[in-house]
Amino acid sequence: MRVSDITRLSWDQVRRRKVVTALCVAGISIGCAAIIVAMSIGESAQLYIEKQMNSYLKMDEITVTASNGASRGGDSSSIDSETLKQGKLTEQKLNIMRQIEHVQAAALYLQLNYMEVFTLDNLTSQFQTEIIGTDLDKLTDFGNEFLQGAPSDLTGAIVLNYGATLGLIDEETRKSLQEQINANPYDDALYQQYKNLNKMLTALYQKQVQLRYYSSTGEVISRPLRVIGVLKKPTGASEENLLYDKKGYVSLETARMLKKELRLGEDENETYNHIVVKVENQKYIEKIENQIKKLSVSTSTNLYQKERLANEFKIIKAAALGIGVFILIIASISIVVAMTMSTYQRRRQIGIMKVLGANLGQIRNMFIVEAALLGLLGGLLGVLFSYWIVWGMNGLIRSFSDEQDAVIIFIPITTIPIGMLFAIATGVLSGIYPAISASKTDALTAIRRD
Repeated sequence: MRVSDITRLSWDQVRRRKVVTALCVAGISIGCAAIIVAMSIGESAQLYIEKQMNSYLKMDEITVTASNGASRGGDSSSIDSETLKQGKLTEQKLNIMRQIEHVQAAALYLQLNYMEVFTLDNLTSQFQTEIIGTDLDKLTDFGNEFLQGAPSDLTGAIVLNYGATLGLIDEETRKSLQEQINANPYDDALYQQYKNLNKMLTALYQKQVQLRYYSSTGEVISRPLRVIGVLKKPTGASEENLLYDKKGYVSLETARMLKKELRLGEDENETYNHIVVKVENQKYIEKIENQIKKLSVSTSTNLYQKERLANEFKIIKAAALGIGVFILIIASISIVVAMTMSTYQRRRQIGIMKVLGANLGQIRNMFIVEAALLGLLGGLLGVLFSYWIVWGMNGLIRSFSDEQDAVIIFIPITTIPIGMLFAIATGVLSGIYPAISASKTDALTAIRRD
């Protein structure tokens, strides 16, 4: 008997025995869908969290700080040895970093401090803003987009991120609302009003703001700075999180001026807080970090967070896969029972096949192919079920989430073959015992009894 004949006979039995086929396929499809959906949820959640972490932790960036250590090897003959030994961050080292392969951008940063930003009409936020001196033309190279305005190196100009424009209200309104909340601590409407005020967007473009810094000697206020640009809201970030992420960017020249004006320490033109290097892809981080270390500087990245997250999700994915396999094991029991019953009901057919010359292997193969077909049908139906389930889950997420960029579950293409493989394997393994039982049926006895 040829393979095509065995397949045709098996398919004919699958079509004729509709009840048995439906029960077996239903069990396998549920198990297959459980595996695909569980793995998809784990993969989708991991990518979403990685995206959020990269938005805040910048895992594709390397932070370079000054070091007093010696060069860590490599050919540094073309570099000023005195500069390397000092370990300072200079324009010379910055240019070397920019020339490294796969470096997308690099910029010097001079962090001043956290300060209170207020407008000339005394609108201010309850959270302070981090003031950073850098090359404003490089902001877009680090993934920032301008909502309003454009970068400029004019002295006395400042670029605010989206979070720095949220929650600026006058002190009297804030104090009055705070007193009402203290008087009525269980009034949800007051808390909601206070929350909405803190998320309220303030138009600051082309307006003047000042910085208030509280030093050990008292309060110091800067000269007015003109807002020449406002950055777009980062993708996937919520107003609640952005309330605590307030940054103001000024040119390095303006930063030195503010540092002197606000008495933040002596001005050192050749030294900066750190350099940020943006890499084309996270896979190049370790290689580029080792090259940068040859300049006798210290480096740090947040890439370890991704590795830690991946290790944690391996456990979750394994647990999800285990749940799906358990469901398939339950489904395999139903297949064994159904096909064992089918063996007894088809004794006459088996007996006739033996009389006509079918050997034990061919009969076994017919039952195994039949079980494999049940697994294939169950797998295909399971894939369809998984898409329906994911579609429904995404609908629920959108209906309960206010965020436009909430986590969206998707089915990775790699999970479909895994689900199908488990479904077919379940069918084949479940059909082995009934196949062996069928092959041992005595032909003459079966024919006489029926």
